[in-house]
Amino acid sequence: MAKYKTVNPATGETVREFTTLDEAGVESALARAHSGYLEWRTVPAEERAHILGRTADLYAEREDELARMIALEMGKPVREAKGEVKLSSAIYRYYADNGPGLLEAERLDVPGADESVVYRRPIGALVGVMPWNYPYYQVARFAAPNLMLGNTVLLKHAPNCPQSALLMEEIFRQAGLPEDAYLNVFATNEQIADMIADPRVQGVSLTGSERAGTSVAETAGRNLKKVVLELGGSDVFVVLDTDDMDATVKTATRARLSNAGQACNSPKRFIVTEPNYDEFVSKLAESFKATPTGDPLDAKTVLGPLSSQSAADSLIEQIEDAVAKGATLLAGGKKVDGPGSYVEPTLLVDVTPEMRAYSEELFGPVGVVYKVATADEAVELANSSSYGLSGSVWSTDLDGAREVADRLDVGMAFVNEHGTTLPGLPFGGVKRSGVGRELGPWGMDEFVNKKLVRVSKK
Repeated sequence: MAKYKTVNPATGETVREFTTLDEAGVESALARAHSGYLEWRTVPAEERAHILGRTADLYAEREDELARMIALEMGKPVREAKGEVKLSSAIYRYYADNGPGLLEAERLDVPGADESVVYRRPIGALVGVMPWNYPYYQVARFAAPNLMLGNTVLLKHAPNCPQSALLMEEIFRQAGLPEDAYLNVFATNEQIADMIADPRVQGVSLTGSERAGTSVAETAGRNLKKVVLELGGSDVFVVLDTDDMDATVKTATRARLSNAGQACNSPKRFIVTEPNYDEFVSKLAESFKATPTGDPLDAKTVLGPLSSQSAADSLIEQIEDAVAKGATLLAGGKKVDGPGSYVEPTLLVDVTPEMRAYSEELFGPVGVVYKVATADEAVELANSSSYGLSGSVWSTDLDGAREVADRLDVGMAFVNEHGTTLPGLPFGGVKRSGVGRELGPWGMDEFVNKKLVRVSKK
């Protein structure tokens, strides 16, 4: 059976299957990516930017088609999917507009020579291993800055998103990108390890699970390859106080249930001060209960299925473990009757350290609420996680909220907003959430040779 296949998570129906590369295909991809790099790096930055600009245009022009494909393959409601397509287009547009400027040489005022200049040069072919939860956006974060630099890309997408992967490759071709500058590969994990180890590959970027990141980092380290990892998260939503609880709960619901809760930077832990706790919990539970599931291809659907039946099964196991050990279930907790991998929006309280839900990432529509007495206690609880992707602080006291946000051990902290993602903002975490940054100028700072050229007349 093919490893790569489209299975509609709303019905469980297998739609289409694809075969993986054979060994000759792996060698061909490596050879093409390397030879493609030798050509692509010589293309002027303005021309590379033009191709990325055309890519942005094509995402906008083909929005409906692209959105429906990921709704079919991984279950994202089509109206959310259109938002992902728009964001992906904006990322390509950002690097088209700003890329040439970001590549400008930096002249250093250092004595002893006539000139000292740092040039930003590409390093070669890169492997990208990308996940299913944001099929277009995750690729754009990696591909756009690196194609702008002059690197080439070997892209392994998630096995359940093969048609989305092929659409992206098709759009690059349509935009005028040379065929060997971006290659989609239906490769096995073992083949990807071999590609990373190959001397023609100079780096690897992975967005995915902690387990996958550990494996890729081990292979990259053994072969002295640069690595960027965007892994899991158990992000906090800290409510210190609010003058509009209904609006705060509405934002919390939207942030947690977007993409059926399958986002690394979704707020999975709600930490609420004692005076606000009862009202917040009550209203959040009612909001979760009032959020219906539906067909992701229906424009009215708010909450779609999880990406697969196995994902739903794993999430239910985490919920049941918590309840069996004493957690209180305030909403949901079960699969939705009928076909597909749907899970009810679920809210847990009284979660304690011996439960899996306390320390593990809950990758689905499940929220956990904790009560704290003080801001200091909120920070201590927030930082007790092994993850450190992002977090948000909600308060009418901006100075106090800013101070709490600065104390969170995360890569991204927000005050009175959560998980804002824009092309010009850096994205990435600390601790077991990964290493490196994507987007903005920082996205062009990872797989780059900052090459010093120092010239003296004699």
